[in-house]
Amino acid sequence: MIPYGRQSISQQDVDAVVAILESDYLTQGPAVPRFEQAVADRVGAAHGVAVNSATSALHIACAALDIGAGDLLWTSPITFVASANCARYLGADVDFVDIDPDTFNMCPEALAAKLERAKAAGRLPKIIVPVHMGGQSTAAKEIADLVRPYGIRIIEDASHAIGGSYLGQPVGSCRYSDITIFSFHPVKIITTAEGGMALTNDAELAARMERLRSHGITRDPAHMTHEPDGPWYYQQIELGWNYRMTEMQAALGISQLSHLTEFVDRRNALASRYDTLLLDLPVYLPGRLKSAYSAFHLYIIRLKDKTRHRAVFGALRERGIGVNLHYIPVHLQPYYRNLGFNDGDFPLAEDYYKRAISIPLFHGLDDLQQDKVVAAISAALT
Repeated sequence: MIPYGRQSISQQDVDAVVAILESDYLTQGPAVPRFEQAVADRVGAAHGVAVNSATSALHIACAALDIGAGDLLWTSPITFVASANCARYLGADVDFVDIDPDTFNMCPEALAAKLERAKAAGRLPKIIVPVHMGGQSTAAKEIADLVRPYGIRIIEDASHAIGGSYLGQPVGSCRYSDITIFSFHPVKIITTAEGGMALTNDAELAARMERLRSHGITRDPAHMTHEPDGPWYYQQIELGWNYRMTEMQAALGISQLSHLTEFVDRRNALASRYDTLLLDLPVYLPGRLKSAYSAFHLYIIRLKDKTRHRAVFGALRERGIGVNLHYIPVHLQPYYRNLGFNDGDFPLAEDYYKRAISIPLFHGLDDLQQDKVVAAISAALT
């Protein structure tokens, strides 16, 4: 079976983790802040806050921006459920903005129209979460220009997109957002086994997210309500969670980060080769923004004949091609249906779901394996 994605682990990565296991610290040591600084420096952000998953990063980002009961968050329906759940954890409501069918990202035109309707109804969102689907940047400047006049805060869910760029700036610089989120799950561009990070240029947001990832506790006298009793003293000043990243994860992340350019360039080379090999087949290929360089976490084809979707997907699995589907529209999940969402609410997202197949793409995929994938797709379609 050729999987749709997998990690690339080198001896350098193994040695980095072993060095931590032989050191004095397994958690809350020097490796995590080194990893935070390395990622922040790489993408041009002022601060990085490492946590145990991108879901945790989304959660503390929403909490730091004070979303809660009575507030509203908008995101894309084509994403993993965490992009929406982060608001629900805090009691806020969720709605969605339909996608651009070429990039699979939040559509700026749909967003503009929805903002006008929301303004008229007096129900604007507090936070918007555009998703960099498959590693392709959102139209971030266009989105920011639309929402900032309303005072809406922006969290970029760039879980798929570390190593990508937009308008000449690395994804994660937070030029067009308050906070950007990365994921380091094993199938992502780089991995810490599990893990995530929130990036921001706002020192206060960074400090708050650091507290929230560790029970809401501070040891900084400047943030305490009264003078410390002694050098041992700490205060819990708000309700937080235990979302800390371990030293082993951070060491792996530092090592992996040194290969980021290599990983992303190889993914792009494979994607360009797919573009050529699949050109004459009855599928739609993934679009790209001219202003962006995709990290290509995923390569997603869409069948021109959606009536064959299930059959083609099954035929590929039978031929040893570990295809997947990213994602089922969030509003069609039973939990969100119970909140009032229905079929037909976001027709472009729903049409995408009836056609989309994620085919294998990862750094270690070689040309012979890729040829096998293309041959299987051709056979399944014909």
